[in-house]
Amino acid sequence: MKIIIDNKIPLLKGLLESWATVEYVHGDMISNKIIRDADAMIIRTRTHCDADLLKGSPVKFIGTASIGTDHIDLDWCLKNGIFIASAPGCNSGSVMQYLCSALLHLSLKNNIEPCKTTIGIIGVGNVGRKVAAIAEIIGFKVLRNDPPRQRAEGSTEFVPLDELLEASDIVSMHVPLTFKGTDKTYHMADNNFFLKMQENSFFINTARGPVMDEKALLKQLQAGKIRAVVIDVWKDEPDINIDLLNAAEIGTSHIAGYSADGKSTCSMMVVRQLAEYFDLPLKDWKPLQLMEPDNPIIDLSRSEGSDLEVLAKAVMQTYNIERDSNLLKNNPDQFEKLRGDYPNRREFHAYKVKGYNKTVLNKLRTLGFR
Repeated sequence: MKIIIDNKIPLLKGLLESWATVEYVHGDMISNKIIRDADAMIIRTRTHCDADLLKGSPVKFIGTASIGTDHIDLDWCLKNGIFIASAPGCNSGSVMQYLCSALLHLSLKNNIEPCKTTIGIIGVGNVGRKVAAIAEIIGFKVLRNDPPRQRAEGSTEFVPLDELLEASDIVSMHVPLTFKGTDKTYHMADNNFFLKMQENSFFINTARGPVMDEKALLKQLQAGKIRAVVIDVWKDEPDINIDLLNAAEIGTSHIAGYSADGKSTCSMMVVRQLAEYFDLPLKDWKPLQLMEPDNPIIDLSRSEGSDLEVLAKAVMQTYNIERDSNLLKNNPDQFEKLRGDYPNRREFHAYKVKGYNKTVLNKLRTLGFR
């Protein structure tokens, strides 16, 4: 058996060699020629799996180390007997951390009072649920929009999209990328979408680049309709819209879900599905313990400022979103390198907090801090 693996997926080198010939290749370099004798592939979103890539190959298993599958022609794979494995929810904790840092950054920089501010969450799945939860912990009022869930559950928890747009000060996207059907999300955030948003509002996209119309967003941003944007995903990665990057309050290189914890969980989920498919003795495989953060204890006992400022201080010690934004803004041509060589980032549960008042400590522990 032969397996082709994207060389940027962590924790896999040396794992499968006892049962297969393994070749590690950069995601952009995986070609029809390279997979001509491969039985399986483990890829990232950088590898587009369609007939051009797969035709004539013996590949029967594709594992994607991602929550989404929009880079895979699912219909073609189904017709040709190729099993697709993904990792839904694997990086939800990482995106939650990213959004927590983003919301606190926006709040402090723009004098936002969370208790007087409404955030609209569009897409309330594995990620959106957690983002809604942290927003409420911080103190925001949260509106939720998720038509598929609303139809399935008949819940009154959700509101129509137009109502959410008109009532929200901040709008955050957490939908999968789909191109057809009732719930198509391609260019869901178009010019009409932005015009329905409140004046001077904020827009966040950590879903997929094409769920927003970048030209329309830039137009409304420059016109002042949208006050500021946080963007982690882009239409033509890695050749991103530089004008939009420069106009964004925060612009990052598709790394919201790139915590060490998220990537580890993602690798684990894909390997276990590979093991089930090929009957390998790795069905319960777990990666080794992750590297500890440099400063796992956060002492807030001498912290000054408001509760919101102290909360932000603790969160920023685990992940400073502005640092990642500055790296991309200063090096837009290094998008792939910044993403592929992303440093060790641990999620909240890897940190212990002490000191300060019970209100802030309780919020931090509800967020996941120890």
